[in-house]
Amino acid sequence: MALYQAALVRDRLLATQPDLAEPGMIVLVPIRTTGDRVQDRLLAEIGGKGLFTKEIESALLDRRIDLAVHSLKDMETALPPGLEIGCVLPRDDPRDALVSGCGRVLAGLPGGARIGTASLRRRAQLLRRRSDLIVVPIRGNVDTRLAKLDAGEVDALVVAACGLERLGKAALMTEILSADIMLPAVAQGALAVEFRADDGELRHRLAVLADGPSTICVAAERAMLAALDGSCRTPIAGLAVIDGDRISLDALLLTPDGGGERRASGTAALGDAIALGGEIGAELRRDAGAEFGF
Repeated sequence: MALYQAALVRDRLLATQPDLAEPGMIVLVPIRTTGDRVQDRLLAEIGGKGLFTKEIESALLDRRIDLAVHSLKDMETALPPGLEIGCVLPRDDPRDALVSGCGRVLAGLPGGARIGTASLRRRAQLLRRRSDLIVVPIRGNVDTRLAKLDAGEVDALVVAACGLERLGKAALMTEILSADIMLPAVAQGALAVEFRADDGELRHRLAVLADGPSTICVAAERAMLAALDGSCRTPIAGLAVIDGDRISLDALLLTPDGGGERRASGTAALGDAIALGGEIGAELRRDAGAEFGF
């Protein structure tokens, strides 16, 4: 998936800026992160989602690479000094999808069905809706998870719809879960390109790739997350949507077992998207008690 995403950014740079087609101008540099290497434990147990970005950001700061392509949902809200997000590409489908070995939708799964996911957010929302399900921790790339489904280790998977779409496996989706059923992770479906803030040429080049609506939506969602100061041990979800000149944001805070939840939502002018996110995050934090880890 990471190589696919890096190649996507490369291709869009080449399509918009043909001078980069000269040999050696763009070179893909694979970097295997701790999050990729350690697959037998949940992220919450080994340091959080930053494990997918820290080694890559170190390579940026050391000037071993010039650009880093990330799934924005894997990025911390506070970046290392000297690094910035140069652009957010047009966002793909932010929703989650169910892949069921028996071809059933979520509501049709039998009691006791085993659902594979490593996400505490997905786990909490699944259990809140269907407490009779058994959620099985399962990590690895999409193909690894699908192999475990085929082997019968689980009866179904919940994965990001965009991940299946990017890999040409959308036909495997049994059900795309609406935001009413499964509110997505903050910035899910969005790709971001990180660069060194002092690189003026790359700033200009990346600006050509930026998608305005996607940038505004993920900024609101990340502002909400930053105000909550959430960790990977706290299930948090959020989705912003633009309608004309207004933006709406729905946010959700859950206990890991799905037993408790807090919701907040609001709308604002597009120019106030970040402020809206901050206000909603602060509202959730005020309403949350010790059971939510605050």
